[in-house]
Amino acid sequence: MDNFQSHGFSASHQQPSGTLQLEFRGSGSEYFRIWIVNLLLTILTLGIYSAWAKVRRNRYLYSSTHLGGSSFEYHGNAMAILKGRVVAFVFFFCYNMAFKYSLALGGAMVVLMAMIMPWLVWKSLQFKLYNSSYRGIRFGFRGTAQQAYTTFLLWPFLTGITLYLLAPVFHQRLKQFQHNESRFGSTHFSFNAGSGAFYKAYLLGIGIMIVGIVVIIVGFGGTVVLGSLTHGTKGGAAAVFLALALYAWMFAIYPIFLTLLQNLIWNHTKLGDHQFKNKLTWGRMSFIAITNVLAIVFTLGLFIPFAQIRALRYRIESLELEVNGSLDNFIAETQEQVSATGEGMADLLDFDLSL
Repeated sequence: MDNFQSHGFSASHQQPSGTLQLEFRGSGSEYFRIWIVNLLLTILTLGIYSAWAKVRRNRYLYSSTHLGGSSFEYHGNAMAILKGRVVAFVFFFCYNMAFKYSLALGGAMVVLMAMIMPWLVWKSLQFKLYNSSYRGIRFGFRGTAQQAYTTFLLWPFLTGITLYLLAPVFHQRLKQFQHNESRFGSTHFSFNAGSGAFYKAYLLGIGIMIVGIVVIIVGFGGTVVLGSLTHGTKGGAAAVFLALALYAWMFAIYPIFLTLLQNLIWNHTKLGDHQFKNKLTWGRMSFIAITNVLAIVFTLGLFIPFAQIRALRYRIESLELEVNGSLDNFIAETQEQVSATGEGMADLLDFDLSL
């Protein structure tokens, strides 16, 4: 593994410590074949094949992601996913039909959805992590239903009534719940970023967005207006150009937020004593996003799987794990602990809500 060797380590993984960079070995051409077959079969089966399509896609993406010379594995069952999607379809069908009968019944369905949704998300997190593994050891999620309701019901409610002033706090609580309650074998992840760090990231992103809007309105907008006065350009055309510039900037701001938040989240996440580091850059993220959109437009959508692989490769390979001690020893100890304690599956539903 080149990234591993570039840090002064051999592929045998016997060094006592060091930095392991995640590597993605998938290719756009391979994924295109999976994508096009999945798309066609999903259409021909009126969506039924989408469960098998998800399993096939995830198995490819997981097996293409490597850490320390070993790949991840996905164990999701298509029938379990299909059952979850049928449940979700029936639930949302009833939700939509309720409003056609009466507003009272529709309102009752809204309340019911709000009460059920945290539980569904909780079960979906359990399913997804348990069906993921590395070197034969499964991941897991130990969070409780009470924590899920606090995270996915209470905090969204508080965020709404404060006009989203608590959005950074909600985001911090969400990631704290997801990361702190996740585990690899018997070793737990941990997350130590506070709400203040999320406020700084949000304020920085919003500040950059506002500055860009002001620059566009004052600079580009003023130029267009001046041209309208001196050359007779119609005011409507000037407004269109200004709107297009603002739209382009709002699209470009997304990679900035993504970079700020993903770096913040993973730079404050650990697995046991092992620290994650994320090194996304806004310039590279923006270049990938813009060129992907242009390529998708010019190929009438056929570039979509290639675009997904490009973006995923960069995000995965920007993530590193600083290993404190031998990775082999850590894996061996974890395997022994898992074998001794077993996997607690009594509280895990056998379907994926795909939320």
